[in-house]
Amino acid sequence: MKASSRTKASPHAALARILAHLRSKPSRTWSLIITFYGDAIVPRSGSVWLGTLLEFFKALDVEEGVVRTAMSRLAADGWLERTKIGRNSFYHIADKGRETFRTATEHIYHAKPDAWRGRFELILLTADAEREPMRNRLEAQGYGQLNPGLFIAPAGRMAASGDHAVRLDATTDDLSSRRLAAMAWPLGPMADAYRVFIETFSGLDKAVTPKTAMSDIDALVARILLIHEYRRIILRDPLLPMALLPEDWPGATARRLCAGLYHKLLPASERWLDAKALTETGAPAKSAASLHRRFQAS
Repeated sequence: MKASSRTKASPHAALARILAHLRSKPSRTWSLIITFYGDAIVPRSGSVWLGTLLEFFKALDVEEGVVRTAMSRLAADGWLERTKIGRNSFYHIADKGRETFRTATEHIYHAKPDAWRGRFELILLTADAEREPMRNRLEAQGYGQLNPGLFIAPAGRMAASGDHAVRLDATTDDLSSRRLAAMAWPLGPMADAYRVFIETFSGLDKAVTPKTAMSDIDALVARILLIHEYRRIILRDPLLPMALLPEDWPGATARRLCAGLYHKLLPASERWLDAKALTETGAPAKSAASLHRRFQAS
């Protein structure tokens, strides 16, 4: 009998390929720390022992000094606050970051495209508007930019635009609506990013089965890398109605992949955190029940 020409990869081998792929790209440890906090620590009171972080990043082959430097930077920038108990340092999310983490959590795990009402809302900035702050605020609310003073979104978002803007409504046919969407948002690069995400993680998704379990730390590493790569795309995605997107839009496929793999990795990764994610009390905080409802509508 002939041996199969293609042997199914083990979860460990699939994870190794993902790590090799991600290490080939520029990486910022502080950004991975943000992902770790948002995904794993926010549901557990938002505070964790520095030693937990060092042990996690050791599994990623990130040196201790690099992690300590990144933590100091995040504390200096006001995202984290440090508490010392004896010789142990604990870091928790500062007030500055709470709303940012809350908004990002909603967008990553519970995102829903707008319903298409057949109309756009346009915001035209007046000549005296401070355009850079206004642009940043509108883009954070999912508006696209048609030109330096004109922003657009599907009707219903109703951004707070202040006294330096004029709000308009526009109705177009289906073809013109899709053309406007393509002009206002970088849909091409976003679609490419989703396709790379699918290619990167589909092998691991196939490899992780009830019969091919991962170690607890490998499951956590895979989970954090999964969310880290997904959030880089989804937080830039304006979540437009499907009627405005190209027919071969890969966003829904990427979300289903992310949701399915996330819940495969969740039990083992949570076991590691249950044992290792120590807080100031000297024991790990319990995870919130909402953790298991992530991606529930996906």
